[in-house]
Amino acid sequence: MALSPESMPEMPFDFRAPPPSPIASGRRSCVTNEDVLSEFLQHSLRVPDLVLPDKVFPRQNFIENPPKIDFQLLSSMESDSLSKIFDSIARIGCFQLVNYGIEGECIRSALAAAAGIFQLPPEKRRAVTRSPPEKLYGFEEAYGEKEEEGEGKVSEEFVWCRGAGLKLEMEAIWPVGYSNFSEKMESLLCDIEKVAEKILMAIRQNLPPKTDYENDMKQGQGGIGSGCYVYKHSRNMSAEKCSGSLRYDVIRMLIRGFDYSHALCLHVCDGSSEFHVYSKKGWVSFCPDKDALVITVGDQTQALSGGQFKHVIGRPIYKGKEEDCISMAFLYSPPSTTNTTKVDPQKGKNTISLSQQAIAAIVLTLVYHILVFVYNKF
Repeated sequence: MALSPESMPEMPFDFRAPPPSPIASGRRSCVTNEDVLSEFLQHSLRVPDLVLPDKVFPRQNFIENPPKIDFQLLSSMESDSLSKIFDSIARIGCFQLVNYGIEGECIRSALAAAAGIFQLPPEKRRAVTRSPPEKLYGFEEAYGEKEEEGEGKVSEEFVWCRGAGLKLEMEAIWPVGYSNFSEKMESLLCDIEKVAEKILMAIRQNLPPKTDYENDMKQGQGGIGSGCYVYKHSRNMSAEKCSGSLRYDVIRMLIRGFDYSHALCLHVCDGSSEFHVYSKKGWVSFCPDKDALVITVGDQTQALSGGQFKHVIGRPIYKGKEEDCISMAFLYSPPSTTNTTKVDPQKGKNTISLSQQAIAAIVLTLVYHILVFVYNKF
């Protein structure tokens, strides 16, 4: 009996793979060919080994304390003493100043008043932050974020100047306190400027006359002559945070530096554990003497010396302190290099926009055509 197609049992499909192709008797295996190719590439490409530096940051070198200069004997110092100071600022860009004639109470009162600035709440600080970058005054966090309740940032920064813009903004958020702080800062700055002026005069008198470098010693864009960086250093800073803060300072100082062009920077940093000096060629540190001002060389003095003196940036470090510490860095530029026209620092450099230039061109064109018409008419 014939079976119908529907009644026939289903047979499974045959999925057997085809047999492998035979290998020719005269050919090498694939493994052998790969070995030959690898050996060929190793001998022909010859890729050089790339050796990276072990550390990204420059190595910190501890040095002996730079020489001290007695300010009262500055004008009558012997050439040997001056040569030691000149050698120090040529090598590391700084020296120490003692017996400078500024009363300790004047300095302490300014430091105490400055501490109140950093007690302002964050919402008020935001109104006087250094944003955009062209703004040369106000608050700027130097390093660190608040991590635990009651623990502040590692360091904070406030830039003070004599500009009317800063006064208006600060009196709006801190009317009584800022007037007292600004008055004490103005008094201290006047004394600092007298000291810096005499130091710069001694440097000029002992340098050979170089008119070309004198012409290069000009005020930088947006400079205001003199200003002050006020720093708050948090207490009980751990070794890990201190290391992170130092790394941040190195990067920031080497890339950004100071926003003000200046001749000298006078650092008020009594009680600091170390003082660090940064430059593009190295990073050195030492332990400053008690009650001494640390003087660092600015870009204008480097130009004045024809590159003989090294422009550096200094920063005090406070370790193991049981309370917050305040330090100040006064930037000084001599009046001869400051613009005679008073410019408020928040305005920056006076420039003419493209739209103003276009309007001026249109007006001049219209005036020209009117004059030509009048001339031809009459």
